[in-house]
Amino acid sequence: MTVAAHDERLEEDEATPLTSPPNERAWVDEVAPHLEPYLQTLPTQGLSEEQVAERRDRFGRNEFLENKRNKLLHFLSFFTGAISYLMEISVILTAVTGDWVDFGIILGLLFANAIIGYVEEARADSAVEALKNSLALKSRVYRNGRIIEVDSVDLVVGDVLVLRLGDIVPADARLLGVDTTGAPAQTDLYVDQSALTGESLLVKKRQGDLVYSSCVIKQGQQLGVVARTGPDTFIGRAAALINVTRDEGNFQKVVNYIGNFLIIISVVLVMVLFIYDLVELRVRNGVVTPADVLATIKEMVILTIAAIPVGLPTVMSVTMAVGAKELAKRQVIVKRLTAVEELSSVSILCTDKTGTLTLNELSFDEPHVAKNFSKDDILLYGYLASEGGTQDPIENAVRTAAEAEHPQVGPNEVHGYRVVSFVPFNPNDKIAYATVEELGTRNKFKVAKGAPHVIIDLAGGSSSAIEAVEDFAARGLRALGVARTRDNTEDDWELVGLMSLIDPPRPDSAHTLSECQRYGLSVKMITGDADSIAKEVAARLGMGTLILDAEYVATKNRSDEEVTDDCVRADGFARVIPEHKYRVVDLLQKRGYFVAMTGDGVNDAAALKKANVGIAVHGSTDAARSAADIVLLSSGLSPIIEGIKMSRIIFQRLRSYALYRITATIHILIFFFVITIAEDWQMPPIFLILISVLNDAATLIMAVDNVSISPVPEKWQLQLLVFLSSMLAIILSLFSFAHFFILRDILKITSGQLASAMYLHISSAPHFVIFSTRVESFCWRNIPAWPFTAVVMGTQVIALVISVYGFFGYDPNIESIGWPMGLAIIGISLATFVVTDIAKVFLIWFWNTYYENYGRSSSKDYPSNSKQEAEMHTRTGYDRALRRESTSSVRSF
Repeated sequence: MTVAAHDERLEEDEATPLTSPPNERAWVDEVAPHLEPYLQTLPTQGLSEEQVAERRDRFGRNEFLENKRNKLLHFLSFFTGAISYLMEISVILTAVTGDWVDFGIILGLLFANAIIGYVEEARADSAVEALKNSLALKSRVYRNGRIIEVDSVDLVVGDVLVLRLGDIVPADARLLGVDTTGAPAQTDLYVDQSALTGESLLVKKRQGDLVYSSCVIKQGQQLGVVARTGPDTFIGRAAALINVTRDEGNFQKVVNYIGNFLIIISVVLVMVLFIYDLVELRVRNGVVTPADVLATIKEMVILTIAAIPVGLPTVMSVTMAVGAKELAKRQVIVKRLTAVEELSSVSILCTDKTGTLTLNELSFDEPHVAKNFSKDDILLYGYLASEGGTQDPIENAVRTAAEAEHPQVGPNEVHGYRVVSFVPFNPNDKIAYATVEELGTRNKFKVAKGAPHVIIDLAGGSSSAIEAVEDFAARGLRALGVARTRDNTEDDWELVGLMSLIDPPRPDSAHTLSECQRYGLSVKMITGDADSIAKEVAARLGMGTLILDAEYVATKNRSDEEVTDDCVRADGFARVIPEHKYRVVDLLQKRGYFVAMTGDGVNDAAALKKANVGIAVHGSTDAARSAADIVLLSSGLSPIIEGIKMSRIIFQRLRSYALYRITATIHILIFFFVITIAEDWQMPPIFLILISVLNDAATLIMAVDNVSISPVPEKWQLQLLVFLSSMLAIILSLFSFAHFFILRDILKITSGQLASAMYLHISSAPHFVIFSTRVESFCWRNIPAWPFTAVVMGTQVIALVISVYGFFGYDPNIESIGWPMGLAIIGISLATFVVTDIAKVFLIWFWNTYYENYGRSSSKDYPSNSKQEAEMHTRTGYDRALRRESTSSVRSF
């Protein structure tokens, strides 16, 4: 290709010395046709007050509509849910029956759960507020032929804005290409819109282009006509997505599932017992008095308290709160408490590129060096042809690289050389010149730096240099040409080489992505930059390079199923806008994946809130932090790995407690239901209260228990959870029945001693099972933390002392059993724990072998789960293959 032909492929009026990737399609944002008549305002005349009033009535004010959450209603929401409703009913019933001890205990648990949840999660839902605050407060506009200053909220479609260096754009506006006098603008505008679109470099805007609200003018001055205001702006559409109601969290669904299951079986069995007791009283006494009904209700309430996991929400909230506190020590702030658990189930991590995977700053990359020159020569002559004191990112990148890597270059000086004269970069000829004197020889020469095709032409052409430019462009690198004249000549130019510039990956990004792969996460890059830039960064990070253009997501010519298939296979997406990010997350979630989204800009806010877990990285905008569930206080993605590890630890603790608590509940219900109907035996109410309070309080220590970290995303296998807990409860019930009949019929102990002995057994045997529910394998494979062991054993020492001494004469129906019997019961309970542990391992093996392989084929959920697992397996293999390819390609750089 000739230099001229290459020149034609570049933009003729490009104002920066950067190449553009070839054949990149630019995303075009067009104003709706019905708005065009409103945009024909005379530039230096502006709108009249009558026109402003009419258009404000038609289009509304330039602000976002907000849905603020009522703090009181938010607090009261923690009193909702199946378990909470049952606890509230129990509070009313205990008050009616005068059982004030139980009344205080249940009410205290209710408020403890609500306060913990509210304090840990309490935050103003201020995502939209942050977006609103990012707008300019005042704007300069033409109205009635004069430039006046107005509040930005009072702008209307058709207003003529004055846009200058440093201004925050207050509304979407179309550039008119003229300055404040109406004369043609001397230069184009350069706009920083990285926080909005994710584009890492300043964006040039010409006459007819749209500039977006909340972006910052970095260079130039022009007039623009307001095209869209408020919710109709680019940022307004992002705000509308943020306002979409989030679905019920996964953790809340799990808690409701467990709660509903336990409540249904508890209420059914307790109601049967209630009716049975009333019928028995009627048969025995011939009449049932109101006092009999109240007494029976009191007994049923106590049994319900002992059976229902009233502490389940509190234990789980405390466990997650402890995890959140640990993450805070690692610079990871949890804003939504349940996100601690939900992060453990994340299988896909969607991450923004600019500022998240990369540094969001241009830096010097490997150059193309001409014959007879070196890399140091390119740095030296590029530095000499650079302008000092500028904030231009390209000039800063060149000067920073030279100062860091060239031995003769220091801050603002070059040893052995003096710049005699300097001509700054000119948008017309796209080149900067400097005349330089070499101090040792007094020889003078010129250096030039600028657009590569201009520099190549200046030096007489070079086919290898043109090929290098094409290669840089294809890989998304920005090219910059450097040339110099031979000593003591004015126009005998020779090419030194071509600089390449890129927004480089963060130093820890590649390692973090490798760790994500290690823990079973598929990472997808989502960026507003071009395809080629995204592929280059992906290759350097060791990711796969299957980067899809946003049109694959936005197209209406393909079904959602086909688009989702593309999203699953892709390693990333380029040239996306907020709606695209939101749609990618939505499609992956509908396929059944748990999705985490990281980001730092306004453009990420909607997807952050839509994701199962939104993660705002260090340096995020207010909008991103407000929409996210987790905020990282240190730079890069490495804190995410700490979050993943901690979340999986928390998950295991929660699952362990859930299995233990369901097992204990079903055990109590089975035993008391059968023994009451078959033998008409009832345990003293105080013992049922002690079982509920002591054992549930002790389980709070699970929040600091030792667990192993799963190498794959966790998921709640609720059917296995119910099956396993039911089987373990049946085993425990058999031991309980054996205890009851052996103690009563063989050992012939008194009724008071039987009550104490059965209390000690029912308190200890299910409670020791918690040592087994900690792990799926045998209990000795993972040793529990000593505080956990001490507290669990401590509660049973209390139960042992109470039983041995007959509760110190508190109730005449309770008698002492003595130390020998007490210790024997504790020993049998420990043996019961060993039996249940072996049974647990067998039951899990049985479930995985038979149900997973044969039973699930009839489940309506099986096809989607199977497809998801197959996709993830394929994805993992693909990632590894691409990583090998990428490693070799990186070496070639």
